[in-house]
Amino acid sequence: MSLHRSVAIASFALIVLPACSRSGADVPVAAAAPPPPTAPSKTTTAEVGAPAPDFTLKGVDGAAVHLADLRGKTVVLEWFNPQCPFVNKAHTKGSLKGTAARHLGEGIAWLAIDSAAPGKQGYEPAAIREGATRFAITYPVLRDETGQVGRAYGATNTPHMFVVDKNGTLVYSGAIDNSPDAEGESPQGGTLVNYVDAALEDLTAGRPVRTPRTKAYGCSVKYGSS
Repeated sequence: MSLHRSVAIASFALIVLPACSRSGADVPVAAAAPPPPTAPSKTTTAEVGAPAPDFTLKGVDGAAVHLADLRGKTVVLEWFNPQCPFVNKAHTKGSLKGTAARHLGEGIAWLAIDSAAPGKQGYEPAAIREGATRFAITYPVLRDETGQVGRAYGATNTPHMFVVDKNGTLVYSGAIDNSPDAEGESPQGGTLVNYVDAALEDLTAGRPVRTPRTKAYGCSVKYGSS
């Protein structure tokens, strides 16, 4: 073998052998596939005993109300539709007649919320203003046109009542009273119970609300498609 051929073979071996002796750890490894995305959690509605969902809504007068600004006060939320027969009866001869005015004088904050969607019964500002005048409502009537606030609270009917304590905790959800025809009369000869009055009385006395949940009655809230 010629000297030049021997040198060429030796040079080739010096190049190839180190490459063949590399360990598997030096071989590039494909990155692990990322885990599949977690499914978004289901939207939950307000629960009695938990913080009341915060919101900012504008009234028919254009003024905005932020629930958090009322911290330190007990707040009553009343789901409202001026064209609902149950709302009409409750405000003209039932348990909502004069109730808000009485509690406003005690330092309670009271807010009506209209969650009717565009084109639905109770949506038009003129109808809301007319109803507020007819029922002598002096507290804010707020518009929840998207239904986002109503759904967050789980409001199903008009009227549907909620009470939020001074710490911002939801302490009552349900009907205004146990007179499901909204007439404000004792049911079947029994005793008429105004659940909101009772809840506020418990809070004033510094005790837990004894009836924190009841089933709301009335017209369905006129939400739009979600």
